[in-house]
Amino acid sequence: MKKRQKHILIAGGLVLALTATGGTAWALERFVIPHVEISDVAAYEAAQTATGTASAAATDRADEPTSAASTPVVTDTTYTSDDASITITTVTQGSGSDTVTAYVADLDLSDPTVLRSAFANNQFGENITALVSDTAEANNAIFAVNGDYYGFRDTGIVIRNGVVYRDEGVREGLVFYTDGRVAVYDETQTTAAQLLAGGAWNTLSFGPAIVENGTAVAGIDQVEIDTNIGNHSIQGEQPRTAIGVTADGHLLIVVVDGRDPGYSRGATLPELAEILVSLGATTAYNLDGGGSSEMWFNGEVVNQPSNGGERATSDILYVAAG
Repeated sequence: MKKRQKHILIAGGLVLALTATGGTAWALERFVIPHVEISDVAAYEAAQTATGTASAAATDRADEPTSAASTPVVTDTTYTSDDASITITTVTQGSGSDTVTAYVADLDLSDPTVLRSAFANNQFGENITALVSDTAEANNAIFAVNGDYYGFRDTGIVIRNGVVYRDEGVREGLVFYTDGRVAVYDETQTTAAQLLAGGAWNTLSFGPAIVENGTAVAGIDQVEIDTNIGNHSIQGEQPRTAIGVTADGHLLIVVVDGRDPGYSRGATLPELAEILVSLGATTAYNLDGGGSSEMWFNGEVVNQPSNGGERATSDILYVAAG
């Protein structure tokens, strides 16, 4: 008897083996086919800003093709303009197969709103992706890092650049305020409108929080991250991306490379937290990781993404060139 052909779909690092039935169509719809809710984000944000409104969008992972393998080539690791001072350093711990290599960006911004967010292809919705470098260049960025991969979910509170895009609170989020405050919060205990009224500029919805009050959060080695197909462990030694803030208001963005023994094995969540604490973070939050972890600076990929090249993601955090 002839065996049924199997189709393989990789979704955010999760491999789904699906038979050639209706399940394939469902998976394509859920994980691959773009669902555009806002086709021109730049125009949408401009309109919202002009009218002073803060409404949500009108309608309420797959491994992506990668670019050629990259090796860190950045030689000039500092940048200064009227808006931002950026310094990138490399932190290496351990040796041999126990080596952990992290890239740390210290951002001293003239105004908290200098840190902006951008969506892939200038569109908002699900399954819309582009390489970090492409999104960065499209927004005249000098520095960029992968975001929270909002487009893999249809939940979470998504406020970007002072505009509400989604208001479906379900998890622990991070909010950046226009006055410089950065706070971990429970999405289920507030609304996007309330956050915006309090001065929210950007929110991130991934997690978990890994540092609070200058101390690594207990129990993060047991946490699971919710997705639309259930909760999944993000433990083990993995490539990681995290963002934090110091007592003097500097932002710290850390990208840990992984899955390459001898160069960098990756980090557990507690190890990631300790790196941020050692750098002076008072609050820090975990972002999308694995093959998505990428730091981009002045036209070059700084780290070595574990895919052997860039993975397309749904969003970035960036600083525009002055």
